[in-house]
Amino acid sequence: MSHFTPRPVAHLSLLILLGFALQISGCATDSYAAKGAEKGATTGALAGAVGGMATALIFGGNVGEAAARGAVYGGASGAVVGGMSGANVDKQVAAQEQAERDKKIAEFRDEIGADAFNGFVALAECKHDIAIANAREARKSRNRDHALAGLWIEILTEADRKNPVAASELFPELVSSDKQIKTVGDAESRMDNALLKLGEIRVEYDLPNDCTS
Repeated sequence: MSHFTPRPVAHLSLLILLGFALQISGCATDSYAAKGAEKGATTGALAGAVGGMATALIFGGNVGEAAARGAVYGGASGAVVGGMSGANVDKQVAAQEQAERDKKIAEFRDEIGADAFNGFVALAECKHDIAIANAREARKSRNRDHALAGLWIEILTEADRKNPVAASELFPELVSSDKQIKTVGDAESRMDNALLKLGEIRVEYDLPNDCTS
């Protein structure tokens, strides 16, 4: 079986990178390398998608488009790193790719704060209690954007676990905190759109659309 050291790859699609990661292993798709690539891509893409959605929700923009962009560059590097690790290829190259992926994911984390970022990912994974705990920590932040992200997580989590009254009770605070939200109706509409996108992200990464079913 031939063996060579791959060079870092940039600006390719997730599918191309995933295929490349499998190819360099020289093994079947159920090999350890293949599983490593798949796991790396999924983990990075999920975090990227959620991070993109979250930042658009807080700072403005289309949450769907932002989630898609986040998934692409969050998952692409993850696929290469996972495949390299499984095939025991040059650890230095793998570390460089991992550092690049982490840097991009960290950009989302810095924008909304670690507590809020972790809360959004927990919400995507249907871990409601963890999401709420992170949300309440984020809301304590002196950074306005981080605190606002925490408020959004709490609203989305309450709505997602079928507690609409608790979610709606937070709408007045959201109207006064989020410059993009002018009325309670705006808050409800923005929440519904975010929940819809969250469900799409879950389905894309083999998670349940409805955590309570």
